[in-house]
Amino acid sequence: MESNAKMREAAKTIDALVTPSMLLDREKLQRNIHRLADHARKLGVVLRPHMKTAKSVDVARQTFPDGPGPITVSTIAEAEYFAGHGFRDMTYAVGMSPASAVRAMELCRRTGADLKLLLDTVAQADALADVRKATGVVPSVFIELDCDDHRGGLKPDDPTLVEVADKVVAAGANLVGVLAHAGESYGLSTPDALVKAAENERSATVRAAQILRAHGHACPIVSLGSTPTAHFAENLEGVTELRAGVYMFFDLVQSGVGVCAIDDIAISVLATVIGAKPEKGWVLVDAGWMALSRDRGTANQRVDQGYGVVCDESGRVLDDVVVAQASQEHGILAIRSGSGKSMPELPVGTRIRILPNHACAMAAQHDFYSVVNGESPEIEARWERIRGW
Repeated sequence: MESNAKMREAAKTIDALVTPSMLLDREKLQRNIHRLADHARKLGVVLRPHMKTAKSVDVARQTFPDGPGPITVSTIAEAEYFAGHGFRDMTYAVGMSPASAVRAMELCRRTGADLKLLLDTVAQADALADVRKATGVVPSVFIELDCDDHRGGLKPDDPTLVEVADKVVAAGANLVGVLAHAGESYGLSTPDALVKAAENERSATVRAAQILRAHGHACPIVSLGSTPTAHFAENLEGVTELRAGVYMFFDLVQSGVGVCAIDDIAISVLATVIGAKPEKGWVLVDAGWMALSRDRGTANQRVDQGYGVVCDESGRVLDDVVVAQASQEHGILAIRSGSGKSMPELPVGTRIRILPNHACAMAAQHDFYSVVNGESPEIEARWERIRGW
């Protein structure tokens, strides 16, 4: 019997795919890519896309049609993968451990890549001396900033900022700049609030760079970005580069924030109806949280999208139909609570598409994208993606 993998490789239309399977709409992808690239160009900054969402060189090539450009990665595995495809200018935007720093510098030694590290503590800075000794490579380092109490990083006015910078230099490493991520913007939902968050991110990051320069550190790169603030920034004076990742695909969380429309969402999971519970208003499909992820990022937004919004096979949204429940390999479709709509006829065997709450999490469940274009059932390409750490 032909294996599922071979069947998927041979699929020329979505009807031939084994479900659940990931679809990527090329036209929407390209539209999303061009939108932020144009905005970054108008603001006068370098766009350094974060590849943590797509994890695919084929998607990266849509972003850089003229050849490899500057990217951000979230794992060393990503860095190794993209280095193998000719990408050299990379930022590893996760706080370094000594082991990850050694692995990163070994990659630089083997490939000639410039993989910049991220840290925010004296202990990390002190470890750089051992990293340099072990690998023979001088690490390039960002100091991570906390601009909105979202995650790690130092406040711009924290005295530790200068101390860490001094320790980086003392360890024989190269301090290339500061880096911030306005993660709290994901909890916003109005244009005014997003513009304010973008300006707060900018001002905090620029202030930190100015403080470091006043203490003798050149700080040539001032890097910031989240998908919401990247799109709503009106002024990036003092900033040199902009980072964002989920913007390539978008998702229901970003739609709830107000960054995109549902029609901008470029990925979906193709699933098949496998049963029904008419007395409960349920339709069962073969996509559970192993295909969709357990992410419930819209639960605290104005509109709760369950485990994902449901579309017909061609990608048209079915009004108020969501994945209301998910177990490992089963999803339960139902009408959104409070809606006056009725469940459409979805007989066993019907194919549907499910849009993601969180594109990064949904994509992470899959090994490849079947590339489609709009409502056409034709599969244009199969793009592999990297997994692991």
